[in-house]
Amino acid sequence: MKTTSVLCAVALPLLLLLVGSEAQRVEVSEMDPDFYCAGRGRNELFRKELPEDISEEESRSSCAWYYRCVPGGGSRLLVSKSKCGFGMLFDVEQQTCQVRNKVNNCAMWEKAQKPKPKWPVPYDADNKCNGEIEIECGSGECLSKSLFCDGTEDCTDGSDENICSDPTTDPNAAETCNTKTCIWEEGCFCSTDGSRIPADLPVVETPQMITITFTGSVNEESFKVYQEIFGKGIKNKGTDCTPKATFFVSHVYTNYSAVQELHRLGHEIAVSSITNNPDGRYWSTLSAEEYEAEFDGGRLIAETFANISQGDIVGMRVPLGRVGGNSQFQMMTDWGFYYDSSLAAPRRPFPLWPYTLQHRMPHQCIGTDQNCPTRNFTVWEMVVNELDRRDDPLYSEALTGCHYIDQCANIASPKQFRAFLESNLQRHYATNRAPLGLHFTSSYFLTRKNFLREFTKWIADVASRGDYFFVNMIQAINWMAAPTKITAINNFEDWKIKCEPTGQPYCSLPNPCARKPPRPLASEGEMYLHTCMDCPQEYPWIYDPFGDRSGIFDL
Repeated sequence: MKTTSVLCAVALPLLLLLVGSEAQRVEVSEMDPDFYCAGRGRNELFRKELPEDISEEESRSSCAWYYRCVPGGGSRLLVSKSKCGFGMLFDVEQQTCQVRNKVNNCAMWEKAQKPKPKWPVPYDADNKCNGEIEIECGSGECLSKSLFCDGTEDCTDGSDENICSDPTTDPNAAETCNTKTCIWEEGCFCSTDGSRIPADLPVVETPQMITITFTGSVNEESFKVYQEIFGKGIKNKGTDCTPKATFFVSHVYTNYSAVQELHRLGHEIAVSSITNNPDGRYWSTLSAEEYEAEFDGGRLIAETFANISQGDIVGMRVPLGRVGGNSQFQMMTDWGFYYDSSLAAPRRPFPLWPYTLQHRMPHQCIGTDQNCPTRNFTVWEMVVNELDRRDDPLYSEALTGCHYIDQCANIASPKQFRAFLESNLQRHYATNRAPLGLHFTSSYFLTRKNFLREFTKWIADVASRGDYFFVNMIQAINWMAAPTKITAINNFEDWKIKCEPTGQPYCSLPNPCARKPPRPLASEGEMYLHTCMDCPQEYPWIYDPFGDRSGIFDL
């Protein structure tokens, strides 16, 4: 059995490319865009074509470089190149930079291509199908447009289901935002560019919300970190309530008595799966039923062993920075999840406000080989805005941002960390006051004790200013549902729930339930599930969330 110091921290391979070099344009004479970009998706990465007989070992010398097609003015495309960070190589199948010893496809210059239908049809192209109601499959037959991206392969080559991960390519995607049909009273909120403040409040009357999230397992060591951050009697000046955070809990190694205590203190508990599977493709390809097993199953485990009331857990985040497309969001609609916080947005002159998915998301689908939702869903998206990690946003050289603070590899000192937090806060505050999301993995501060001290001091400073409020994600959504001016925020009832919890934990000596691990964790020898509730018969797992052998539990 590994000790409780082992954490299932959330890696984010789809965004690891951000820590490499800045992109450089490649001369047309060196790489012809007509060859490299023909029929290639806008987010697809590739290598420079290599001789067919080159060996894997020979190709590793250039394996850190990766390329993409970018707009070159007008309808032209150009090729740009970037390089992975030190000690990393580009994995063309995973579409990301990986540690050198995990990459074994350096001799492969492009990812295997799936067949695509002839869609969208260029305005000057011949079209043998009825363009109003039909689309030509990659295999040549004409099928009704309504059959495309419906979850069933209808084309002979299956191409009708290969354009369904991006709303710009799905022929039946949700409409872009229409404020005339998106009615707030009917639970819909959108804006064409994502910048709109709810109820169109003036910026100066809008409270600046800050949402701190932690993703991963909650164990004894990480719980001590959370006590250090939130247990110092700090209060938001405008409400006299203690700061609140959201914890996206993954099951393995989690201490549910600690989860129960976080919930008692007013923090929000959300779900980040049962298995925390390390394969990004797993999360991109799950069916709605499999998403239900991972996330509603994870919710049932938390409700049962952290004694959380049904209906209190309404949020989720997919591991590894992945998104599960329409299957994920259909599951959320069917099983009563209120919001997701998996979608990342690129940095713009202004940050994005959260939005509902009755209309198309107002930003690019970020992440190579990502599977974003394209249809209409009655679900909130607590979008992950890109953070600016430059030392001086005004004068520093151009540098790609980061979405999760663990990715901000250039932040090396507490002073630099505080400057990073403050500059991003002021960017939100000075533009449209969209909630500032500060997203960490559960292990981030375990190896950065000096950063932890700086973070707690920064929270105390910001909370004392009056216009800034540390709230959890459901509190942010509740404010958006009933926008309240700063001058009246002290009377906003939804922020007064568990305003300043007192009393003792539910139990001081939780049950250390030792159980045989499920098959994927067999190397552990023995797993411990700490809970104030009764011990389960088996270690809870996917398809057996109660640990009572009622489902398929030997997986």
